Amino acid sequence: MGSYIPATQDERADLLKACGLDSVDDLFAIVPPEARVSELNLEPGLSELEVSEKVRAIADKNVLFKSIFRGAGAYNHYIPSIVKTITTKEEFVTAYTPYQAEISQGVLQSIFEYQTQICELTGMDVSNASVYDGATAAAEAVIMLEERKKSGVVVCAGVHPQVKEVVETYAASRGIEVSYAGSGFTTSPEELATALEGKAAASVLVQSPNFFGSIEDVAGLAEATHTAGAKLIMSANPISLGALKTPADLGADVAVGEGQPLGMPLAFGGPYLGYMATTTKNMRKLPGRIVGQTTDDEGRRAFVLTLQAREQHIRREKASSNICSNQALCAMTASVYLAAVGPDGLAQVAQNSAAHAHYLAEELAKLGFETKNDGAFFNEFVTSCPVDVEVLLSSLAESGILGGLPVEDGILWCCTEVNTKAQIDSLLSAIKEVL
Repeated sequence: MGSYIPATQDERADLLKACGLDSVDDLFAIVPPEARVSELNLEPGLSELEVSEKVRAIADKNVLFKSIFRGAGAYNHYIPSIVKTITTKEEFVTAYTPYQAEISQGVLQSIFEYQTQICELTGMDVSNASVYDGATAAAEAVIMLEERKKSGVVVCAGVHPQVKEVVETYAASRGIEVSYAGSGFTTSPEELATALEGKAAASVLVQSPNFFGSIEDVAGLAEATHTAGAKLIMSANPISLGALKTPADLGADVAVGEGQPLGMPLAFGGPYLGYMATTTKNMRKLPGRIVGQTTDDEGRRAFVLTLQAREQHIRREKASSNICSNQALCAMTASVYLAAVGPDGLAQVAQNSAAHAHYLAEELAKLGFETKNDGAFFNEFVTSCPVDVEVLLSSLAESGILGGLPVEDGILWCCTEVNTKAQIDSLLSAIKEVL
């Protein structure tokens, strides 16, 4: 144990003396003897070579697919090499967020650039420095819109199931009522209006494109929301915003979403980041940090930590959010990705993703896979399956293809710009062998 503790025996003795203690055991005197661990049951240590071989053996169990047709919240996009080249520089790599961002102009500028890009992407006035993931962003948005005379959130049916769970978890500890609107692949404004009747709800949460890939009538939902005196939270795949109208254009009050598609690999589920942006009116309710641009006393461009109104270390027990940090490196990754592809490149990624998905849907229909979506969809869609779903997906996996996600109504398929026509045709050929 001593090999991993920088303090020498003499230094530790001095520390104990300064604390008025005779031994390390005295530090744990408050812990009942029966609750203490006297010896850890650990395997013998391994050499670096042995550890390397063991880890490699574990890694060899991973399955690498030739092509992926599954999304459902985590998407396989092409990441330009410049993204990793920049974000892995020693100056930027961090295991966690910088606690005193205000002391570094470089950190402040990187956050400012990220916030600016998110505002351009969503059409909103202000963005925070990011939160942990898209689900957290949705839950935080629900909390930030709570008012003294208005409480509760109505969640549209098409919101990702895992986001629903996170929202319910956050809401339960605060006594916030969570109710639902709609039951199909989309929620109509009429269904939402019915769900809002008799409620003094503070917010409505909609996802578009939603979990099933369908594009919701967000403008209609926004109108129904505002008529009822509530505010609309719109969750969106950021790639889709390269081709579709922004949340601001559609009447949303808060824009949130999972930022993983912006230059982050699938990475076994993380780390990712959640983006949050809102209007100036709601700025002081936004959790986390907001960085602004100004000039110093010599007139030079400078950046400042402008606002962190809801952070724990600022308001302590009065804080309305437990977000006291941000996904700094992930946010920088998103920023570098957006800068690398540019507006035109992002639009091309969105258009190609949608085009590939629609081509796949058309070809699957010829094989008896009926598309279930109501109206338009982006890059994901649900189909029926003329054979046993598990049998089909297992067969595809044996061919090196990760098929869609099994859902109650069939299979949720996904395409991105990396799913070329050749990949799709190979998928179709593999499916024909099972039919």
